[in-house]
Amino acid sequence: MSVLPTNLETLKRRAKQSIMPLLTPHLLKLRLNTYAPYIGASIKIDHISLDQGLCVVSMGLTTLNKNIVGTQFGGSLYSMVDPFYMLMLMHQLGSNYVVWDKSSHIDFIAPGNSKVTARMKIPSTEVITIQELAKDGEAVFREYKVDIVDDQQKLIATVTKTLYIRLRKYSKSKEQASRIETPHTE
Repeated sequence: MSVLPTNLETLKRRAKQSIMPLLTPHLLKLRLNTYAPYIGASIKIDHISLDQGLCVVSMGLTTLNKNIVGTQFGGSLYSMVDPFYMLMLMHQLGSNYVVWDKSSHIDFIAPGNSKVTARMKIPSTEVITIQELAKDGEAVFREYKVDIVDDQQKLIATVTKTLYIRLRKYSKSKEQASRIETPHTE
């Protein structure tokens, strides 16, 4: 009797993958760069390496993302960094973990009058730390900060994100799925 659910789950996973194929890093970059909200805000993924835990995103100043005083719209500044820590951790930790954004805060430092860039990096030591903290099934909350700078490296804003991470078997979110190619571990 226990063989049937395993086979049924495998069948369901394969059916889902054929309908919604996994996004490889190249396809992920293409998909994000053609995502309508990012196009409208002039947000561009310049570099993404999920394996290395690195993502560089930029946003030019255009009529579509200027606020009422002619500088970078705050919502667009936040949008340019919103999903990337979650995406990188989901990939690096693999399918045995559930990763959610828990909270975020943006601190506006100076007006953005030109193109801005954010560089997000998750060191390999961070992944090891998370695995160690999560091994007993407890929820892990990790905080990440990213600076958004202009062309002259002047600080425009700082975003702080808090992520929830837990081993899948202990999570109430067992069904959380990713369309990103992740290391499969059993």
